[in-house]
Amino acid sequence: MKIIDLRSDTVTLPTPEMRKAMAEAELGDDVFGEDPTVNRLEELAAHRLGKEAALFVPSGTMANLASVLTHCARGEEAILGDRSHIFLNEAGGIAALGGIHPHTLPNLPDGTIDITGIEAAVRGENVHWPRSGLICLETTHNRCCGSALPIDYLDEVSDLADEQGLPVHIDGARIFNASVALGCEAREIAGHADTVSFCLSKGLCAPVGSLICGTEDFIFEARRNRKLLGGGMRQAGVLAAAGIVALKTMVERLEEDHSNAERLREGLSEVPGMKLYEGAGVLTNIRYVDLTRGGNMVKEEGFMKGLEEAGVKMLRTDPYRFRLVTHHGITAEDIDDVVETFGNVLN
Repeated sequence: MKIIDLRSDTVTLPTPEMRKAMAEAELGDDVFGEDPTVNRLEELAAHRLGKEAALFVPSGTMANLASVLTHCARGEEAILGDRSHIFLNEAGGIAALGGIHPHTLPNLPDGTIDITGIEAAVRGENVHWPRSGLICLETTHNRCCGSALPIDYLDEVSDLADEQGLPVHIDGARIFNASVALGCEAREIAGHADTVSFCLSKGLCAPVGSLICGTEDFIFEARRNRKLLGGGMRQAGVLAAAGIVALKTMVERLEEDHSNAERLREGLSEVPGMKLYEGAGVLTNIRYVDLTRGGNMVKEEGFMKGLEEAGVKMLRTDPYRFRLVTHHGITAEDIDDVVETFGNVLN
């Protein structure tokens, strides 16, 4: 039986071109800065994001954690959304390992945070308060239906940060989804932040790895924090080779995933018992659905089991809500099969 796995775009597999590049990669010791393939990947990533330098790390969680650790001293505060991945899904690392206080503000349905709220959250100098150290944004925004933050909003946040003397970090795990959806280069998004992280192992299909991009001085310090966190790898060019292929060949095709996500939304909107959580703004490859009966959200423990038995996988994000993510390897025909399967299981 064919399995259609919509739990995440992290389930993508490397392409044949990636596997070939991995097998043939020129290698060295990256902790000594001597892996030529890692060095090429970092140069390519920095160029694509319009930054001076980049650092290859094992995961998106480490990319964000190393970035926040580099920006903030212990006891300082990071301003971020209450639905952000850093706050919800990274094991509290900035607090547990960095002693950095998360100052959360409500994310709006499009993934933005109210500008006046950010301004009000910036601390004045007072012995009772932690010092503000950083503003964090997320684009595309995972929990807000994969919304891409508007460029004019990024302008506003950047201007406010400059006025307040604060750096901005963008969790850009899916920044290339955002750039494709907005019709701009990723460097235009990254230009509104001091640092940006992005993943190779989601829609870009590489098996492992993320990048941090910023100034040369910042990356020098982030490299120390990568070592602190145990992220120094040796012949990492085996992984970096796939990342190079990903950046060169897998960005433009992301539009197909966005189209399939909208096809999924349209199909499921016709299935009785499914309520689409629409989000707002420019959406990409993530959709959320609620299970309803008589207009009310309900829990039905057999629902996911029934789908899996029929060959469809998705992710439960709370008792009533489910996430579906389109990605490489999912076709329009698969989407139609998923819609039909939802109807069959619910009935």
